[in-house]
Amino acid sequence: MQDQFPKPHVAKALLPHAFDLRDGAHDEAHLLRVWRNVERIASEEGGDIEILLAATLLHDCIWIDKGSSQRHMASRLAAAKARDVLTGMAWSDDRINQVCHAIEAHSFSACVTPASLEAKILQDADRLDAIGFIGVARCFYIAGLRKASICDAVDPAANDRPLDEDLFALDHFQTKLMKLERGFQTMTGARLAADRSAHVKSFYNGLLAELS
Repeated sequence: MQDQFPKPHVAKALLPHAFDLRDGAHDEAHLLRVWRNVERIASEEGGDIEILLAATLLHDCIWIDKGSSQRHMASRLAAAKARDVLTGMAWSDDRINQVCHAIEAHSFSACVTPASLEAKILQDADRLDAIGFIGVARCFYIAGLRKASICDAVDPAANDRPLDEDLFALDHFQTKLMKLERGFQTMTGARLAADRSAHVKSFYNGLLAELS
């Protein structure tokens, strides 16, 4: 796995710390997809590759269920764990701080504004994996894990009821997936997001058409 990343010696050292728990939407395949997004964005925007690599590999190192009231703390807890890991590897305080900020700011639920280029790139790269066809697959996978339904049987578009993404996977499209395109931090990320968001909207509209 480490050979899929630049600086494979760094990847080899960090991958054992990448997860405390994992699921099929947050696993090694997710890390690799996010890293490929990072590379695509950084190739146009710049950024420190070692900082980006460490932040990518450790951004989900603490797992908290999306239904937990502590979900918004996941990225801060991940940053704290990353700090311990990188301190043990004798990284400098400045570079550790850069990695930790990128990890804290990547999360949608944490509401931390990314202040560095690396933090902006990681946030964009992670959000790209939440939209497009892969985002649709991850949405329904997580809904299945939580035993949610695909959609409300009578009102799938929530025209006459409150949205409830805990009960219905399709509601998550309105509460989050179709809104993510608006918040991208880099020009490259925004361009890539526009294409993927179109796929999400097309799937959503197509599914509703089948249900009508």
